[in-house]
Amino acid sequence: MASAPGICDTQTMRDQVDIHRFAELTPTPALIAGIDDVFFAASNTQSFASDAARAVFRERWLGRYLEHDPQYVYLALSSGGEVAGYLVGSVSDPARTSRFADIGYFQTFRDLTARYPAHLHVNLAGPYRGHGVGGALIERFVADARQAGAPGVHVVTSRGARNVTFYERAGFVEAGATGDGASEVVFLALTI
Repeated sequence: MASAPGICDTQTMRDQVDIHRFAELTPTPALIAGIDDVFFAASNTQSFASDAARAVFRERWLGRYLEHDPQYVYLALSSGGEVAGYLVGSVSDPARTSRFADIGYFQTFRDLTARYPAHLHVNLAGPYRGHGVGGALIERFVADARQAGAPGVHVVTSRGARNVTFYERAGFVEAGATGDGASEVVFLALTI
């Protein structure tokens, strides 16, 4: 049975993207702009007090990974070269690595990060969500984190965020939480 125009099944969508390690690509202005477009479109924060605040936000959740951990940054590129999504990650324990000192909850989760030191963030362009692209990015990172000797991987997200279900489908389970109400975050972990 043929799909309606513009609608792809999961396997077809996964076949339309290739996953590349950022460190193996030439970081052209167009490529960086594509990553930024996905980053800001997928972010829970959509408005900023100033351009400086926007730059700090980008640095915290994206820029430091591109600079310090390019070997753990993966891009899902469409057959036309468009950035469909990305995963940024690190195998360094963020509670024990100075470049993550500005993210306070890592100290709260210090015992957990020792067991699950590798961490990641995944963002996809809207049309690529729900088709296995994010899962393929996670599989790639987990395989490389395992090879690097990391015993586990974690993500931290808001309790009610739409990505909780996505990470649970990828095998992550809740291992901790901090805060309450709208500021509650959960530590989701995966043993590798």
